[in-house]
Amino acid sequence: MSNSKEKLFTEFTAPTTQEWLDKIQVDLKGADFNKRLVWRTNEGFNVQPFYRREDVLKLKTPDSLPGEFPFVRGNNKKDNTWYIRQDIMVDDAVEANKKALDILNKGIDSLGFHIPASKLSAEFVEKLLDGILCDVVEVNFHTCQRHSVELAQILVAYFDKKGYDKEKVVGSINFDPMEKMVMKGKDVTAALAFGPQLVETLKDYPHFRCMNVNTVSLNNAGAYIVQELGYALAWGNEYLQQLVDAGVDVDLAAKSIKFNMGVSENYFMELAKFRAARLLWAQIVKKYEPKCDCSCKMVVNAVTSKYNQTMFDSYVNMLRSQTEAMSAALGGVHSMVVTPFDVTYEEPTDFSERIARNQQLLLKEECHFNKVVDPGAGSYYIEHLTNSLAAEGWKIFLKVEEEGGFLAAVKAGTVQDDINATNVKRHGDAAKRKEFLLGTNQFPNFTEKSEGKRAVACCCGCGQNDEEPAFKKIESTRLAADFEDLRIHTEETKVPTAFMLTIGNLAMRQARAQFSCNFLACAGYKVIDNLGFKTVEEGVDAALKANADIVVICSSDDEYAEYAVPAFKYLDGRAMFVVAGAPACMEDLKAAGIENFIHVKCNVLETLKEYNQKLGI
Repeated sequence: MSNSKEKLFTEFTAPTTQEWLDKIQVDLKGADFNKRLVWRTNEGFNVQPFYRREDVLKLKTPDSLPGEFPFVRGNNKKDNTWYIRQDIMVDDAVEANKKALDILNKGIDSLGFHIPASKLSAEFVEKLLDGILCDVVEVNFHTCQRHSVELAQILVAYFDKKGYDKEKVVGSINFDPMEKMVMKGKDVTAALAFGPQLVETLKDYPHFRCMNVNTVSLNNAGAYIVQELGYALAWGNEYLQQLVDAGVDVDLAAKSIKFNMGVSENYFMELAKFRAARLLWAQIVKKYEPKCDCSCKMVVNAVTSKYNQTMFDSYVNMLRSQTEAMSAALGGVHSMVVTPFDVTYEEPTDFSERIARNQQLLLKEECHFNKVVDPGAGSYYIEHLTNSLAAEGWKIFLKVEEEGGFLAAVKAGTVQDDINATNVKRHGDAAKRKEFLLGTNQFPNFTEKSEGKRAVACCCGCGQNDEEPAFKKIESTRLAADFEDLRIHTEETKVPTAFMLTIGNLAMRQARAQFSCNFLACAGYKVIDNLGFKTVEEGVDAALKANADIVVICSSDDEYAEYAVPAFKYLDGRAMFVVAGAPACMEDLKAAGIENFIHVKCNVLETLKEYNQKLGI
């Protein structure tokens, strides 16, 4: 029988970090290590190409235990279970109840009801919850902020009438006046006074939270991960301080706060975000000296992002939301909503809602993501990301506190300015394809048409949208919106034909033709690729025969000096002429009258808008 203490691979000498770096430098052949391999994140810190045990020995996060303060490794000790949630917009109580009962039989165990204030009544709620076991299923509610206390009173009366065990009722009321202030610039400061009364109404239900922090709105406005993290902490602390100042017990106040956070496409970074958020929130609450460490737990409902969803090639949205759901699940969230793939252009269908449910069921029932507590623990990379995000998020939190707290920062407009600046930058990066949107600004479906699809306008359902904003507000559109508008405009006006005049070096002409087809198809242009032509005259004639509006010459840099000018002169203005690439002879070609070049450094969006203008589109 072998010795159980035997260590495998002891005959191999473990290389040092310096030995790894020396080997990498040799393979780089003189290239700068920091420029080629070190990733400078949007979150403000560097990520190295590899990490070793020595990198995490100095960190405190791996020493934590699941279910124990500071909860970096999750709120649960035994498993990683989460609630699978689906939200329902309630117009008719009976119909909404019918839908709720149906989806409960299809794997949902958390419901979110958005109730119009005009229909709120005890009778309405009773019809809505008929047959739903609120001590088994998580129930969440949203209504007009000014009617949240009324809703709480109705729910407490209903729960008491049903005789539910108060310990078993899990859910929330989404009371968050500051969301409207930061997103819409509306002055609803007066509604903040309802907070203590709301908490008092629900105090006997320890797992029913009512003070919400909706940073999912910042996520959907384009906020970077560290911005959402930092502002979530400041936002939550504002509510906690207000409740404590109003005389609410610290433990009760902390246990009344719930976070609704977004999840974007950065897989490991989002996973680490939830770990860092729990770590920092626990430390914030601890400063208020609660009686129990359990009050320091951060309860998070994660919602997959709308910001990166697209209207064209919309099935790709399922890939985006699936990786986002994986990040949230592995990050240890309390509950999760997967946004249906078609929400950007229509009311979600039964099919898209079923897919969204099944995306979570797949992670639970087939991938068993709910079985392992904090699967990212001990990963050198994830521990580094957790620590780095915590450090950068804390900087934002402290900055907001120095400004007088989150409410003061919102009234001053600094939060809105920060998010708006990020949104502008991200749209600029998307225009230059520094940030990819598969199917939109990179590898679009050449033949897809909009077929009448149009972006759905956001509506909060609370009215009063004609009021003049009292503060700055967040101005945001989805990342794909600029390209979608351009493509729809092209489709509705005139779809030009772009012809690839491929000639010369086989590898280069094919690569540049593929690049050019993808480039021009982003605006919905019809593209015609070709195997190659023997002469430029043959290529131009074929292009004109195909009724091309644009002729793109695709060859190698060296051969452009030979082919570009003759092709341009032979075309003689009968179509727009474009050179694929930025050859060394570019200035000579410009001197000959060639104006249009497309290459990796182009602003794709602005170039395509310019071409549309030249083509009279």
